[in-house]
This record gives sequence, structure tokens and C-alpha cells, in this order.
Amino acid sequence: MKRNAQQLMQDRARLMGPSVSTFYEEPVHFVKGDGVWLWDADGRRYLDCYNNVPHVGHCNPRVVDAIFRQASTLNTHTRYLHDGILDYIEALTATMDPSLNTAILTCTGSEANDIALRMAEAVTGKRGIVVTDATYHGNTSLVSQLSQSNTPAVGFGLHQYVRCVQAPDSYRHPDPDGTGFAAHVEEQIQSLQSDGTGFAALLVCPYFLNEGFPDNPDGWLKPAAEVVSKAGGLLICDEVQSGFGRTGTHFWAHQKMGVVPDVITMGKPMANGHPVGGVVARDDIVKVFRTGYRYFNTFGGNPVSCAAAMAVLDELHERQLISNAKNTGDYARKRLDALAEQFDFIGDVRGSGLIFGAEMVTDNHTKAPATTFTNRVINELRQRGIILSALGRHRNTLKIRPPMPFSIENAGLLFDTLTEVLSTLNPADNSSGG
Repeated sequence: MKRNAQQLMQDRARLMGPSVSTFYEEPVHFVKGDGVWLWDADGRRYLDCYNNVPHVGHCNPRVVDAIFRQASTLNTHTRYLHDGILDYIEALTATMDPSLNTAILTCTGSEANDIALRMAEAVTGKRGIVVTDATYHGNTSLVSQLSQSNTPAVGFGLHQYVRCVQAPDSYRHPDPDGTGFAAHVEEQIQSLQSDGTGFAALLVCPYFLNEGFPDNPDGWLKPAAEVVSKAGGLLICDEVQSGFGRTGTHFWAHQKMGVVPDVITMGKPMANGHPVGGVVARDDIVKVFRTGYRYFNTFGGNPVSCAAAMAVLDELHERQLISNAKNTGDYARKRLDALAEQFDFIGDVRGSGLIFGAEMVTDNHTKAPATTFTNRVINELRQRGIILSALGRHRNTLKIRPPMPFSIENAGLLFDTLTEVLSTLNPADNSSGG
């Protein structure tokens, strides 16, 4: 059945329930993808500057072929033996510190973070969790309680085990060596210990993407990691958005931030859209978890998922996509810096590799966030065939996070279009900032 846009929205509400979110004031109906491009139902082409799920490009031929070949042969679960999961875990952990040598595969990043927190409880015997106050780590009953912006109205009351620290903000509250953040983490650890909850883990995205990817220098997370270790907790790095070469300088963002986590979680980009997530940890941690929990996941680590995930690793290496991320990201920063000189409502420019953006403000002196204006920019870009979004505490930072084959030529089109949009919009029309 073919539906027009209005019918699609009406049937979504009828069949999927109310308040199912969509992007943009005028939602897009995509029907095809190829590389860094998407096409809507009317045949219009859009440059994808947002989606990290198709990490090596929409409908990547290597991944599609791997899925087809394995699905044509066998697909079952891990209670039967198969080589694919072992080959993949060996290849995946080879990109990490040698201590991170054991993995559990899941279907989503939410599941991975849920398992990681259960690992922390199993190892420490404690339940206290420290996160930032502007984060998101998934939607299970446990991890949904970690987000202040996405916390469900009705839940299981698990917030009693959670303490929040202020998310790093290199623009408004510089903390160049990470000691300020570490001190705040230590305060919340002491709070958990004082009230008898105890401290189990610090869970962070090492590049703090949802928080607006502040410009923290390499090695910035070391002081916080030392505080966590001293307190007997686990450092869990959520690499769902920041991993697999996204920063252009390292395979994993925790490597860029100078730490070796106890546990790493991952998801979305692992298999280019095929639902794969994972937890990697030291073997002693996984052993304790396996002993304490009788965990099994029917689809986690199935042969088709592993074939797709392996194809992503092969594509990253053989096409040198991490180097591409570095080169394109360097070009993007130069273009953003030039825009910041041209438009005084661009308060800050930041990013690394293929995660970059600019924070919009109504006043460069007060740094008041231009949330409404940022939303207008995003919707105007959508009308001109450019797909991106916003994030950060005030949702006033352009979130540009394209597939890894995104080229300098693609970035040129993005910034030429962005320049046109910024030249036509006036942030003073929304001086309240939204």
C-alpha cells in the first residue's frame, strides 16, 4: 500500500501509538539509500550528514553481500558452534588494548549498556552509577533511568542508584586537563558511598557526543579514570556513537581520551544497520558476570549478524575510511572556522574526524543558546537536501555525523549550502533562544 505523507503520519499514530517521534517539521519519507545519499518517495536526493548507523555507507555492497551469503547458508544462535562469532570477536578486540579480550554480542547498544552495568554490580557488589547530566545510553528499564532528558515518566525507581555530574562544556566552562570533571565524579562517588549505596561504575561516552562533543584535548579522561579505579569501580565507555574510527585519529574514542576502560559498549554502526551490539571487557570481568547471571541472547552473535559486522571491519580497513575521516574532518573544521568569522551567532566550532559541528548563540558575550534558531537552520537545510540534526544540553549545536565514506567534496556541498542558509536566516527573530 502506497501512502502520501499525511496518510503515513495518520497511520503511524493509529498503528504505532501517539507521540512516535519524527525528524523535521516536515518529516521525510526515504525509500532508497546509497553511500552518503538518500532518496525520498518523490525521487529527490539528500546528502546524509547525520546517520552513523550505515557506518560504511548506505547499502554498502560488501555488507549486503556478506548478509546475503550467510543468510543463504545458515542462521541460528550461539548455543550451536560457529566460527563467525569467534572470528569477529578476535578481529574486534584486536583493535583494542590486549586486556580487553572477551566479548558478549547483543542486538542493540541499550542491551550492551544494560549488561555492562550488571557486570559492574557483579564485580563490585555495589549498584551506584555515575553519569553526566546531559547523556543518553539507551532505553531498557535500567539505562533509561540514566538520562535526565529521556527519563520515562513512570519507571522502576532506579534513579536512587544514579548520580549525575555536570557534563563537560569546553565553551562555557573550560576544564582543559579534566581535573575539574574528575573532582565532580569523586564527589558523587563519595555521595554514593556515604548513603550506603556504594559505587559500581562511571558510564560515559568518551567523546561526550550527546553532551555536544566538547573540545577536550587528547588524554582528557585520565584523571576521572584514576578516580574511578581508586574507588574500586569500573570505567565503562559507551562507544556506540564515538567508535569505529569516527574521530579520525583513533579507532576508539577512549584511546583518544587516553584511557583503557574496564568495559566497552557498542551498537549502531557495528554492522551497518543490521541490529548488532556488543560488550567487550577483561576476561575476569566477563567470568564473574557469566557466573552470576545465566545470560543468553537468541539473536546476539548469530552468523548473519557476525558476517555483517566483519564486513564493516573489512571495509574500514581496506578503504582506509579512518584516514578519510581525518582528512574530511580537518577540511570541515576549516570551513566551520571560516563560517564562525563570517557569522557572529556561531559561538563555538568543534569536532574531530567525522563528528563536527557549531554551537549557535544569540549573543557571543553571554553565550545564550539559540535553540530555536538552530532548529530553523536544520529544517531549512532539510528543505535544501541536507540531512543533519542538533544535540547538546540546549540542542543548539549542529550535529554533523555522516557515514564514513563522506568526502571533502561532500563536505564542500554541505558547507556551501549551510553558508546560503545562514545568510538568509536572522537569529534575532528568536532572541529568546527557544
